Amino acid sequence: MKAVENGVEEELLIEAAKRDPSCFAQLYESNFDRVYAFVARRVAGRDQAEDLTAEVFHQALAGLAKFEWRGVPFVAWLLGIAARLVAHRWQNANHHEEAMLEEVADWEAGEEVERHATFASLVDGLPRDQREVIVARFLEQKSLREIAQQMGRTEGAIKQLQFRAVQTLRSRVRSRT
Repeated sequence: MKAVENGVEEELLIEAAKRDPSCFAQLYESNFDRVYAFVARRVAGRDQAEDLTAEVFHQALAGLAKFEWRGVPFVAWLLGIAARLVAHRWQNANHHEEAMLEEVADWEAGEEVERHATFASLVDGLPRDQREVIVARFLEQKSLREIAQQMGRTEGAIKQLQFRAVQTLRSRVRSRT
């Protein structure tokens, strides 16, 4: 299946899936690799990664009617679900660090949605090249080499764009608090 290429297409696909759950298959196909990679880096084995990834999509399909499009890529919502499930798994297995406990305690649905919306707004305000690097690096989880090839630049140039973007985002976050 063809990957979802832009926000407008993704929004239309989400609305179609709300009306007809069979349309969710394309959302699943488009986002599976990123969700699985996110989960697999945070759990002990392949079986756990597969189980949690399946649960992410199960919860996403079950909660799709409540999903509101805010211009943030759909994968951000899926990764939020994945983060909660991984955190829950860590809590139950007692395999987490003190810092994660504090972070998980702060994860409430409203705060998470607000964080995603704020982050999306801040990223949208970046210059086009910086925005493209941030989305590819952190949302799509691409390597510096992949981004450099995609953008026709050197890895050093991509590192510099990423550094500038992170500095700008950090500055804007600090000015909001």
